[in-house]
Amino acid sequence: MMDKFKGTGVAIVTPFNSDKSVDYNALEKLVNHLISNGIDYIVVQGTTGESVTLSKQEKEETLAFVIKINNGRLPIVLGVGGNCTASVVEAFQNTNLTGVDAILSVSPYYNKPTQEGIYQHYKAIAAVSQLPIILYNVPGRTSSNILPATTLRLANDFDNIIAVKEASGNLEQCMEIINNKPANFLVISGDDALTLPMIASGGNGVISVIANAFPKGFSDMVSAALNNDMETARVLHYKYFEMIHYLFVEGNPAGVKAALKELNIMNDAVRLPLVTVSNETNNKIKELMASY
Repeated sequence: MMDKFKGTGVAIVTPFNSDKSVDYNALEKLVNHLISNGIDYIVVQGTTGESVTLSKQEKEETLAFVIKINNGRLPIVLGVGGNCTASVVEAFQNTNLTGVDAILSVSPYYNKPTQEGIYQHYKAIAAVSQLPIILYNVPGRTSSNILPATTLRLANDFDNIIAVKEASGNLEQCMEIINNKPANFLVISGDDALTLPMIASGGNGVISVIANAFPKGFSDMVSAALNNDMETARVLHYKYFEMIHYLFVEGNPAGVKAALKELNIMNDAVRLPLVTVSNETNNKIKELMASY
């Protein structure tokens, strides 16, 4: 079970046609691109998938499509989260999870709950989930941080809470979790740029954005780091270091969609309120890609 979610997971984008409908041809191309280039698992309908702009029907259809194209080749993680605990519990109970291996659930956003509120939110989810749960801490988006004590409390109290995707950007916080976690609990990087130092500190891999466009190079970096080949990992880390900056400088997933357009996998359409990257950023992404 645990080994399924070590290594490189990819939070896949949702490709759109120029009319902003879901582009299933591009989605098939993307899934095959990732699998053939050595990633370890696929994360559907995370932040990078613009899940908040997808209708309930689109969520059901894109999940079913990815499961079909994947055809059992890799584990699939589904993003299910929100800031109303009752609604999240209802989604866990009413979503068809056939073909899904685990749930990635973001900490409640906007409400800014206390640490006890965050704990009780995940306790309610754990009580109804038939699948393993990966906590998702991303304070830059939620405006509240899951403190290490809360993550560790959840890790110790619930057998089906198996991991945390840590995107706090705070390595000291991540190391506190790694140092005190149960042996069977995974700490997964949620920041592409911090993946190498996270693994060097004892982390278990990444749920990546950049690997949508560069699955082989980035998963090779993660694999090398997990195998203590830090020399190889460091070279690959710095190869993509500047690219990571430009993929995020005008927001995610606009940056990585610009890179995927350059690779002829899809166009760069995003749904409002997101917009495509500026010409300046787009040109810089193209320039870096040409140098690889």
